Amino acid sequence: MRLRTTTSRQQSRRYPGLVIGAVAVLALSACTGSAEDAANDEESSSDAAPVAAEGSNDEEGDTVTIGFSAPAADHGWMAAITNNVRDLADQYPDLDLQIAEGTNDVNLQISQVETFINDGVDAIVLLPFDGAAMTPVALKAMEAGIPVINVDREFDDPNAARVTVLGDNYGMGVSAGQYVCQQADGNEDAIVAEIAGIDSLPLTQDRSQGFEDALSECGLDVDARQAAEFTVESGEEVASQLLQAEPKIDFLWNHDDDQGVGVLAAIESAGRDEFTMIGGAGSANAMRDIESDNGVLKATVIYPSTQGADGVKLARLLVQQKAMGDLVEVEVPREVQLYAPVVTGDNVDQYIDSAFES
Repeated sequence: MRLRTTTSRQQSRRYPGLVIGAVAVLALSACTGSAEDAANDEESSSDAAPVAAEGSNDEEGDTVTIGFSAPAADHGWMAAITNNVRDLADQYPDLDLQIAEGTNDVNLQISQVETFINDGVDAIVLLPFDGAAMTPVALKAMEAGIPVINVDREFDDPNAARVTVLGDNYGMGVSAGQYVCQQADGNEDAIVAEIAGIDSLPLTQDRSQGFEDALSECGLDVDARQAAEFTVESGEEVASQLLQAEPKIDFLWNHDDDQGVGVLAAIESAGRDEFTMIGGAGSANAMRDIESDNGVLKATVIYPSTQGADGVKLARLLVQQKAMGDLVEVEVPREVQLYAPVVTGDNVDQYIDSAFES
């Protein structure tokens, strides 16, 4: 695979004045061919029982040029998104990846997508810094005949993407709440606390709503809640405040394992160990803590960092006119939502190898 990174210098030449500022992996490798191939096979052996097309989706095909853009890797999960895309370089010699420099500047990300359009790439995989702000340029790409694969943060208009790959934020909350209910084992007096992410984000609202809904099924609710900012520093600050305000806690769900580094530091400083903590997103360091079983962290809920790579693999299938393996449908689905499993000491070995580092 040829892999090219669009640097800030290259971008500034094209656009003067601008400066570039979970684990359910899709089973895309099973054998399926194009709809045309399937039709030809059926015509030539109409009396025979249906058989799978020869070959595999992973076999080399026509070269596909894919542009990829995502926010800056200022967070372990976000860094893993782009790293997992880069890792595809060794797997698919028919992929020509053009990876734009990560940025939290919406205007700059718009210019990156415009560059992909002008370059005539075959497909664009886009994890928007702001889904609403990126919707118009995504529509522009679609209107130019370039399929867009929207990752994680949805556009305002469904027509702005051919495929949307999502984690399950609501499902994260449900999984965390169900784990608490299981561990509470009928104790409706259990005190439950929550450290959320950025409250203004729909993803945080969805996680909290799922948590609340799951807890209500076993007679529990959230007794104390604080919102942080998905950073180590904010996690430590907010957790310190919550621990001071709540002399007793039975269960604590923290939405994000990166900010969880700070949460755990605050817990250690406060000398608190009477409760069970559940993490969020599924970092490798969180899983190592779970595996060692020598602290309050006993579980984490995965928010897959494979989404970008899954988007690239789907884009490759689209351009090569293939379908997803193991599906009868001859087209790539319009939406794929990944699962949010709970990782505990019992199953951590299944997930730790694909976890991201905080």
